[in-house]
Amino acid sequence: MNRVLRYAAPARGLHWLTSLLVLGIVIPAGVWIKYFEPADEAFKLRLYNVHESVGVIVFVLVLLRLVYRWRNPPPPLPADTPAFVRLAAHAVHIALYALLLLMPIGGFLATNAWGFPLSVFGVLPLPSPVGKDEALAKVFSFLHWSGAIAIGALILGHIVGALYHQFVRRDGLIRRML
Repeated sequence: MNRVLRYAAPARGLHWLTSLLVLGIVIPAGVWIKYFEPADEAFKLRLYNVHESVGVIVFVLVLLRLVYRWRNPPPPLPADTPAFVRLAAHAVHIALYALLLLMPIGGFLATNAWGFPLSVFGVLPLPSPVGKDEALAKVFSFLHWSGAIAIGALILGHIVGALYHQFVRRDGLIRRML
């Protein structure tokens, strides 16, 4: 087995915090809103605010992750990692970072276009860049939903890739992030 270099503690912490927020709050709240819309209007608005507010936090965390990654490049993959695996890993990481930035922006624009201002946890109001526009709201909402499907597929691919390294290649790569 190859010696595997680990990500630095701040990179690991940001990764797991982002994962926890996305998998534990943002996605479940988004699914609840989309497919199990609460009848209680006050609860529905709180659920939206939690989904949107945590989305803003994820956006900021991903920006921090990218700055940290730029200043502290990740450890290299094992030398014997096949080129197609390197390419797939690189593509999935780029797409995940892109969608983790674009999803909160798209959701924020959809919220604004539906005519709702966004206030992070009801404390920090964010400026509304677009006014109420139902046609635009439908476009942003569709893009946000499409992005949600894509990010779900990418997260699944990321997890499958980690399991592939752990159980097929047995290269210990999963330890880089633990």
